Parts: sequence; C-alpha cells; structure tokens
Amino acid sequence: MAADDAEVRLELHRAHSARMYDYYLGGTTNFAADREAAGQVMAVFPWAETAARVNRSFMHRSTRLLALAGIRQFLDIGTGIPTRPNLHEIAQQTAPECRIVYTDNDPIVLAHAQALLLSTPQGRTAYVEADVTDPAAVLASAQLRATLDLARPVALSLNALLHFVPDSRGAKDIVEYFKSELPSGSALVITHGSPDFAPEQAERITQVYAAAGTAVQMRTRDEIARFLDGWELLEPGLVATHRWRPEGGRPDPAVTDSHASAYAAVAFKP
Repeated sequence: MAADDAEVRLELHRAHSARMYDYYLGGTTNFAADREAAGQVMAVFPWAETAARVNRSFMHRSTRLLALAGIRQFLDIGTGIPTRPNLHEIAQQTAPECRIVYTDNDPIVLAHAQALLLSTPQGRTAYVEADVTDPAAVLASAQLRATLDLARPVALSLNALLHFVPDSRGAKDIVEYFKSELPSGSALVITHGSPDFAPEQAERITQVYAAAGTAVQMRTRDEIARFLDGWELLEPGLVATHRWRPEGGRPDPAVTDSHASAYAAVAFKP
C-alpha cells in the first residue's frame, strides 16, 4: 500500500480514541492529532491518565478471576493498541489453554496485532478487524469461528467501549445481540464512562471528543445497568472501576471516584 493510501486509511490527521487511550497509558503508538486531542481532554479532566490506568487494572483483575472461575474463551471488542500485559497474557498465565479473539476497527491496531497473537502452545489467539456496531459480522468471522466455540461459555469484554457507541447507533441492541448469541455460563465484562462522579468534566470531555470527530455518550449508573439486564451480577456489582475487587481488598486511597469517572461490572448468563 502506498504511503499516501496508508495515511488516508489510518487517518493520521484525525484523533482516534484507541490512540488517545494509548497516550493516556504512556504508550508511543499515537500521533500529533491524538496527542493534541488527549491534551485537550487532560486540560479539562486532569485525571485521564489515572482513569486509563485503573481501567486497565480492572481488565487484569476481571480476566484473572474469570480464568480462575473456569472461563477458557475470551472475546475482547475494542481492543485498542496492544499494551502488555494484554488480556491473553493474563488469561493464559492462569490457564494456558485459554483462547482469545481480539477485535477493533482501527487499522493501526491491525498493524500492531502481531503482539496480540503470541499464544501459549496450549491456547490460541486471533485478531479480527471488525466494528462492534455490526455484531453479527463479528461473530460470523472465520477467524473467530476457528478460535472460539460459541457453544461453550465466552467472556465478552466491552471495556471502555460502549461510551463510544451512542444510543443513536443502537448500543443496547448491539449488546443484547451478543448476549443472545452466547451460551449459559458466559460472562459480560463492562467498564463505561459516567457523568455521575464529575459531571462538568464529563460534559467537557464529550465536547472535546466530538470536536475531534468521535461521538461520546457518557451514561449514568442506571443507564449502564440496562446493558446487564437478565444476567447475574458478580459481587460487588456495578461500582466505580477502582472499587471492583481491588488488589488487597481495598482501593488505592489516592484514587477517588471522580478520578475513575467510570463504572465496572462482571455478570454471568444464567
């Protein structure tokens, strides 16, 4: 692919949420437009790096718990730029036979997907370039079908994703489709930005992302809870991200609910 074509496809002149998240985490797979937009977010929400860090930590804790609980298949949608340890590394450290499928719609994630495909000999990983707004295409992917058995429980990871899917794009219907297609014993893992903790900052974040071309819909706790309808919440339920089963049993006292500004939950399909 020619350099000009690559730049058009990657849209390096536009900020992208996955690359902004990489910047918050201290990564280097981001570009000037991403850094500029991320800087604008941090100007109105100084805790953006903390929020990203505690979100990532929740992913590690929830993945480890699910692997210990016997889940051996994971579908991570909205994967983002690889940042080690990745989900498959956490899962396979606990159970080497775990199988993981990553999906994202950012071409630059595909360019770095090789880091996501390093599996244990007993397990397997795959990457699918797909968009969460077409859940049927995600589940019909040949790579996914070759990696996961959808007749057996799957942990569906929607971490820091759904606030980028506004109601106008059918967020609730998308989640319900995935839920309906997964068998009993499957798990739904969610983190979601919320205005409940710092409403003024949440509104300004939404405006910054909108100006960069990315729609964001922060949701209240009750609105997020609807994504989990019909599934059994694991204790402690739907709580601020850093409060979900923190290491050592207590959340970091230096992190407040406003710093996290997101909810987290794990639920099982009866």
